[in-house]
Amino acid sequence: MDVAMSRVGSMQTAINDVASYQLVGLSDSDGSKSPDVDALAALPRVNGVNMVQEIDASDDGSLEDSDDDDDLSAFEGTLGEMDDQHLFAGDPEACTYDEAIQYRNDLRTFGPAEFCARTVEAGAISAKKLLTAFNIKPPAFLKGASDDAYYSLLSLGISRELSKRIKLPQYNTIEDAVDLIKKSKNIIVLTGAGISTSLGIPDFRSKNGLYSMTGHLGLDDPQDLFSLEIFKEDPALFYSFAHVIIQEHAAFSPTHAFIHLLQQKGKLLTNYTQNIDNIEQLAGILPEKLIQCHGSFATASCIRCKHQVEGVQIYPDIRAKRIPRCDKCIASLRNLKVPNGMKRKRSQNGTDKKRRRFDSNSDSEDEEDFDIPEAGVMKPDITFFGEPLPDIFSERLTNHDKDKVDLVIVIGTSLKVAPVSEVVPYLPSNIPQMYISRDPVSHVNFDIDLLGDADVVVAELCRRLDWELNHDMVPKDKFAEVTLQEGFTSRHRFTIKQ
Repeated sequence: MDVAMSRVGSMQTAINDVASYQLVGLSDSDGSKSPDVDALAALPRVNGVNMVQEIDASDDGSLEDSDDDDDLSAFEGTLGEMDDQHLFAGDPEACTYDEAIQYRNDLRTFGPAEFCARTVEAGAISAKKLLTAFNIKPPAFLKGASDDAYYSLLSLGISRELSKRIKLPQYNTIEDAVDLIKKSKNIIVLTGAGISTSLGIPDFRSKNGLYSMTGHLGLDDPQDLFSLEIFKEDPALFYSFAHVIIQEHAAFSPTHAFIHLLQQKGKLLTNYTQNIDNIEQLAGILPEKLIQCHGSFATASCIRCKHQVEGVQIYPDIRAKRIPRCDKCIASLRNLKVPNGMKRKRSQNGTDKKRRRFDSNSDSEDEEDFDIPEAGVMKPDITFFGEPLPDIFSERLTNHDKDKVDLVIVIGTSLKVAPVSEVVPYLPSNIPQMYISRDPVSHVNFDIDLLGDADVVVAELCRRLDWELNHDMVPKDKFAEVTLQEGFTSRHRFTIKQ
């Protein structure tokens, strides 16, 4: 009896955690959403998804984080995502798809406390198995543990589920998708690396993506390739890979052409792109319609003197895997009269002072350890980790697009990187949303999923819209075969008919 009561007590603690959490939806009292996008960027995240945040009412009405968040945040690096399609595999330790849908509906119907009382607390299902209803794969490190060990993780799964937008049930078919595009006049298109892969530019997170190529570098995290701190310490690391991001010959994909077609037909509100390849401009997307959320290779600036040049000026160095140096700095150095025989400064013990990579006390911009100054390094004007997104991103989203958008199309991104990943949940939930990518995502409830090669999907949409998508990569004699994925009402798979 004591053991049973202890388990119920543990579950009740988790229930109380969830019950005391509430969705940080940035909503005002009238139901409209606050324009404070900075609050979105500040929220803790798991794989690009908002974790809920316990609300402590401060005197000024602002939100304060609870220390209890630390318990949930401990799972950030260990969560395994399970897409709904895995629920059809017949795993006895996982919910079926129908069971998962029922549990999600029950959660919203009864609320977290009553839901937990009816399920885990009542012994109707284990916490471990219930995790799978919320797209969380039970972590391997908990294998063999008692069910109590899964309670905190379950509370995280429940809170994540409650934070998701609810799918609009009236939009499901390909015809619905075509009709939405046809009727909409202010479409937000949010794009990622998947729209450029057909041009030979790798994405980042796929099996053969850019991050998969960094294993030999000994990085703690492949994303360190785009760390501002590491770039300043060792720019050679970035420039050993940068050549794969820029094109040898200028070209754009059929998906870029599709976005341009939306613009030509007066339907494009804004294209938010996470891509840094600058191909959108090549495809003809107007600057006033384009937000390059992470900057681009269009320009480059000296990290020392801030001199800016057109990006193409450093392309020869990038392709040769050389560190490009600032011409302005070089010209200034040539005008300096440096005495012959100038040597590196020596430390107090007489040895040469050498910079150590990842030494937090060193700074590549600080040349005081050397007698001979060095030209500054040119950095493409892309947003590295450690740099804020451009102000235009939040200004456009909150002050212009939020109240005008009538359709959201997400193409070629898994929506894993914040704060761009929060654009979709930030927009009004009654606005239809469709997703175009090779694989579905589990942390966002899109109304219609159009799965397959993005170029194939948009070409088929244009065919059904009676729009002419002129592009050399769109075959004139082949068409897409569209099949509804078994068990789903709004998930469609596109393949080329052979």
